[in-house]
Amino acid sequence: MNKSDLIEAVASELESSKSEAGKMIEAVISAISDGLKSEDKVAISGFGTFTKKHRAARVGMNPATKQPIQIKESTTCSFKPSQHLKDELHEQAAQLVS
Repeated sequence: MNKSDLIEAVASELESSKSEAGKMIEAVISAISDGLKSEDKVAISGFGTFTKKHRAARVGMNPATKQPIQIKESTTCSFKPSQHLKDELHEQAAQLVS
């Protein structure tokens, strides 16, 4: 599912226009981004937690030349699903196997 698929799903669920649903999706994404910028995590009950992670500088390898390269430190985001979401995904996978 990409962003436009998500917008269509939200518009259908709320019986609203795609334009209105797009604004809602943008607002949610913006709120999560702002939350991560100002704090270290954003927790959405029943869905999961987005956390800001710091990666230290390290030495990597250029796959083309096999030469060592210096990789700069960076900040990234990770997502940990809630137990509720994990259970739903597990149930769906079990149904597909049956």
